[in-house]
Amino acid sequence: MTHPNDTPSGTDHDWPVVESRAEYETGWYTGGYDRLRQPDGTEKNYYWADLPPAVVVVATTGDELVMVEQYRPAIGEHCLELVAGVVEDGESYTEAGARELREEAGFDPAGISLVEDFWCATGVLRHRRGIVFAEGLTPVERQLDGNEFLSVTTVPVEDALERARAEPANDATIEGILLSRADGLL
Repeated sequence: MTHPNDTPSGTDHDWPVVESRAEYETGWYTGGYDRLRQPDGTEKNYYWADLPPAVVVVATTGDELVMVEQYRPAIGEHCLELVAGVVEDGESYTEAGARELREEAGFDPAGISLVEDFWCATGVLRHRRGIVFAEGLTPVERQLDGNEFLSVTTVPVEDALERARAEPANDATIEGILLSRADGLL
């Protein structure tokens, strides 16, 4: 997890951290706040949730995009999404993406590359996301986690963005498709 006082390299700021407090730990994320002195001298609490990095997998089988449908309790909806998951300690985004693709969708990629990695929802989250592109898929046996109840489907690449934008739309899926498309991968 990131350190609360980390700032982008090479930047000075007039926002010193007066206090940093983790108020709760869920095993999935840590939540808390930093009390900062603002440039005008006043102090304010800025709340955050610190999550481990995640990977989103854009995987193609020719002109089809591999997606999963799963229930998301946080919003009470079934969602059509790209394969995704947490990057485990010591893994790169590409290693985590290949593992998640095997576990969730039952495909082993011949090739996988990093498309982009970035911070997410910077107003409240300390969370990085990597988008990877996988191709040359070979079917393998799935190995779902105990809390994964999902079905695998494919969507024509030409329809993928429209399908991803349909409610309930998922930010990571839309980002993955758009970034892969912008890089000429889809």
